[in-house]
Amino acid sequence: MRYTKTALLTFGAGLVLALVVVAAEIDGLQRVASALMALGIVAIPVGMAVDWRLATKAQPRTARRRSKTRTRRASPAARRRSRKPARPNR
Repeated sequence: MRYTKTALLTFGAGLVLALVVVAAEIDGLQRVASALMALGIVAIPVGMAVDWRLATKAQPRTARRRSKTRTRRASPAARRRSRKPARPNR
C-alpha cells in the first residue's frame, strides 16, 4: 500500500493547495494545484497495480523444521516448594 498512499497524499496535497489558492485568491498557483490533483488521480490506479503486484510476488514462507519432542516435566504439585509459615497476627 506504499505507492497507493503516496498517490493519495499527492492528491490530498493538491486539494489543500487548491483550497488555499481559492481562499487567498492566488492566480499563479491555480495550474499547479490542478496539476498536482490530476497527477494524484492518475497515480492512484497505477499505485494500486504496483502494490498488488508486489503483494502477490511476495516470497513464500519457508517451512520450519520440527523441533524435537519435549520431555515431560514433573506435575506442578511435585514441583511446589514448601512455603514459610504465615506470621502471627498481633
